[in-house]
Amino acid sequence: MLSHLNIGIGFVTGRSNVCNVINSYYKYIKEQVQSFYRNTNITFYILYDTEYQGTKKEDFYKLVPEVFTEPSITVTYITPDVITEMKDKIKEKYKLNDEEVNLIIGRGHAKGRNTVLYKAYSDNMNYLYFWDDDEYPVACLKNEDGTVSWKMQDNVVKHIEAMENYDADVTIGYHCGYISPIPYMKFEKEEDEQAISDFIEGISNEIVTWESVKEKYENSNGVTFADPKIADGEGMFELQENNGGKFVAGSTLCINLSHVDKIPAFFNPDGARGEDTFFSLGLSDCKVLKVPAYHFHDGFLKYTEIQDGEFPDELRLIKSNESSVDKRFYKCCLGWIKYKPLLMYLLGRDTYKKDIKKVYTKLEASIDKINSIYENCDFTNVYKALEECDKNVEEDYATLERTNNVWNELKTKLYTK
Repeated sequence: MLSHLNIGIGFVTGRSNVCNVINSYYKYIKEQVQSFYRNTNITFYILYDTEYQGTKKEDFYKLVPEVFTEPSITVTYITPDVITEMKDKIKEKYKLNDEEVNLIIGRGHAKGRNTVLYKAYSDNMNYLYFWDDDEYPVACLKNEDGTVSWKMQDNVVKHIEAMENYDADVTIGYHCGYISPIPYMKFEKEEDEQAISDFIEGISNEIVTWESVKEKYENSNGVTFADPKIADGEGMFELQENNGGKFVAGSTLCINLSHVDKIPAFFNPDGARGEDTFFSLGLSDCKVLKVPAYHFHDGFLKYTEIQDGEFPDELRLIKSNESSVDKRFYKCCLGWIKYKPLLMYLLGRDTYKKDIKKVYTKLEASIDKINSIYENCDFTNVYKALEECDKNVEEDYATLERTNNVWNELKTKLYTK
């Protein structure tokens, strides 16, 4: 067991809510780590991208002064200038060229995580915990009378304990709340429901089906409630490989940096999501533990008051016509469809042409209906994105392979630095 701990908490973000998350929970994190009875240092890594949500640089510098003066807490900003400097140092130190470094280091969902991972390792962090800026360390539980109760979660401690007690390479927690950014869409006719079903199943993966989404909306306002036993810290288990990977999410994700040689690179096609999916496909040789600790996912940022300790008695249905919901959903659809061809190609190259044709068919049958629901967004662009990524799927596959090769080469050099 380590005599002291250096824990990195990484945010790859385009939203200023990251400041609210840190302001709200830095003291709570310190309280958690006191249970280790060791010197424990926390470093918040904030890699921000102003282009993602049209934010300004100043939006990410609204941390309260106490965060910077709190003993054993450090805040490290990974700005565009820092990224440029980091690339230059990596090229010089590890003899990589521009093309190789640009595959790994940069902004965006995947490269941003790789960059934070490399920075945390270089700073001698023992563990790195990724945390999304729309998640809070609390579980929502449904009471018998239909109201909601809340339980704070020792999100950081549970992961570090699992790492140290069971020598895990990766740990992943649970999510509750509005897990999926799919809002409620009203339908009056059977053919309208069929169109919505076709669209949801066209853009998503086999885990997300219209039936599962519909059931959630009809029975719980689209909310996933926490399991009381898991919220109480019971039920850790080891993930087994399923359909080619050990599937984790990009947040509540903790990485053992002393085992960095086993950790794959994050990757996504240009402009896509899926960084956690492609990461998951590289975890075959890793010990991955599912840790009983929740994050509440405020997927539409409609319950930010939770960060101030104001817990609602009920969680309402989020509808498609609400402010900002349409743009959030539209961006998610584009991010999902842009990585779907590559994932399908990886999981079934022999049947890819047949499988991708089914996706085209579902979108063709549904986009007009979806456009009628979201008048401010043009979902025809989702179909165009599918065409583009389908055309480039072999090129994206080659880039994925190249990224992993460069990452593996870099990891070898890290151990001989």
